[in-house]
This record gives sequence, C-alpha cells and structure tokens, in this order.
Amino acid sequence: MPNRKVKLVADLMIGMDVVDALNQLNATAKKTAPFLITLLDSAIANGENNFGISKDNMYIFDVVVKEGITLKRWMPKAYGRATPIRRRSSHIEIVLEERVEGKDRKTKEQLEKEKKARLDARKKLEKDSIDKQEKETKAIEKNEVKSKDARTETKASDKGWAKKMFNRKAGM
Repeated sequence: MPNRKVKLVADLMIGMDVVDALNQLNATAKKTAPFLITLLDSAIANGENNFGISKDNMYIFDVVVKEGITLKRWMPKAYGRATPIRRRSSHIEIVLEERVEGKDRKTKEQLEKEKKARLDARKKLEKDSIDKQEKETKAIEKNEVKSKDARTETKASDKGWAKKMFNRKAGM
C-alpha cells in the first residue's frame, strides 16, 4: 500500500484507546484497514506478553507511516511505447502507551510464571500428540498383521473349485 493511503486510516487511530481503535478500523471501509488491524493486534499482544501492560490501560500514542520500497514495472502501450508502473509499499510503526503509568501492570515474576505455564502446556500438548501418533501406528501395525493372517487363511481356502475357476479364467 502507498504510504499516503495508509496515513488516511492511521491518522484516525492516534490518541484512541486500543479497543476503540480496533472498532474504528473494523468500521472503516478502506483497503488498508485489515493490515492495520493485524498490526495493532500484534502490538497489543506484544504489550501484554512482553511488558505486562493491561489491554484496558493501553492507547495509541503515535502511528508512524514511512515510505517503503517501490517496485518498478513496465506496461506495454501502443506504437511500441512503454509506461512505468510504480508499486509502492510502506513501513508502519505503532507506538502504544499506558493511560495510567503502572496500573494493572504485571511484575517480571508474574510474566515469567505465565511464560513457564505456556511452555509447559505446549510441551504437554506435544507429548500427547506424540503418544497419540504412536498409538495409531501400533494400531495400524496390528491391523496389518491381522490382514496378513487373513490373506494366508484365504489362500488355504482357495484349494477347492474356486481355484480351478480362477485358473480357467486366467488361462483364457
């Protein structure tokens, strides 16, 4: 997105609470709104997980939109001419602040404890999924052994007229 188009939507958010800004972006009918929503969600998650700031205490202090790289392309036109196409991009930076300094902020010990709890939960899920996969592979192996036994049993029963019929058909 060109930075001049992003600035139109970004200027709406400055000074708003985070929740109000999300509501404003959801109601905005501009092409840049979904990109700003994902960026704002990421900034909120970083503030909560890395710094322990409460979501209710955050507001958007500033939004900086800078020009990014420009991809240069060419479009053929009549009489052998070509016109340039510039595909512009932008760099967006959102700065969040606290309304009341230190209100509902988590301490480093609380953040460490939550992080450890998340890691333990992730390890438990991984262990459970590995155990489930092992059980499934064992069940598959048992079914393969049973199917091999069933195949040998059917071969033993092929001694009668069915085998002769098969041989007759195969010989044709």
